[in-house]
Amino acid sequence: MTTPLFESSITSLPLLARGKVRDIYAVGDDQMLIIATDRLSAFDVVMPDPIPGKGAVLTAVADFWFRKLGHIIPNQLTGIDPETVVAPAERDQVRGRAIVVKKLKPLPIEAVARGYLIGSGWKDYQATGKVCGIPLPAGMQMAQQLPQPLFTPSTKAAAGTHDENIDFATVEKLLGPALAAEVRDATLRLYTEAAAYALTRGIIIADTKFEFGQDAAGKLYLIDEVLTPDSSRFWPADTYQVGTSPASFDKQFLRDYLETLDWNKQAPGPKLPPEILEKTAAKYREALDRLTV
Repeated sequence: MTTPLFESSITSLPLLARGKVRDIYAVGDDQMLIIATDRLSAFDVVMPDPIPGKGAVLTAVADFWFRKLGHIIPNQLTGIDPETVVAPAERDQVRGRAIVVKKLKPLPIEAVARGYLIGSGWKDYQATGKVCGIPLPAGMQMAQQLPQPLFTPSTKAAAGTHDENIDFATVEKLLGPALAAEVRDATLRLYTEAAAYALTRGIIIADTKFEFGQDAAGKLYLIDEVLTPDSSRFWPADTYQVGTSPASFDKQFLRDYLETLDWNKQAPGPKLPPEILEKTAAKYREALDRLTV
């Protein structure tokens, strides 16, 4: 396995931003290089230790879904080999973990699709009988499948802060009614088709978040990452049981470990033992193998 990459150091291109996981560089005026590092964030805090191979897994999973769902909505991919846009000495940093994308204007919301009652949705339901203001039948249990998938958007929080759930009326104010409806419909169609496919591979996609952007003409594109273990809850279908918090192929394993520590969920994150790093990496690899092999 190659040496984990915690932070890229590309000097042949201008650095635009470093996110929780991805480093973004400008490629001319109309394209960007996005590198998926091996950083991992939990509770909106970047952990100090990289997860071996994580960036490559995220890139491969997202690339699989971008191509599989391309008939629903166009996406950011250009098809340009990332190794051709950096200096020769920098190719190791992008090999297998980077993509060259169109430069688009991102929308100011996270487009969340929920198919099952878990996480903040479960907490919301217990308190209000609703999820993000959407009424649900009484008596539902943790991890139960929803009557139909829900579009539950949120704001995009700044680094170190939490996203805030918003209702559809707020999305309409932010985007305008027509674009809000287009985003909602695309989100639900993407989720529904992906969830149906994943189930044939033994994976339940409990929920996921998408991001969208527009070009200068206002055309909508799917951007960022898509249906990865970082942006989704993946559950093994063969052990799924209503009423319990299912095992997962995503970073929930790490979250569960962090919950056992005396840590206030503020930066800096705690050092992670080697066995936790490896088990987390194995969860990511299994998700990739199940979906794509």
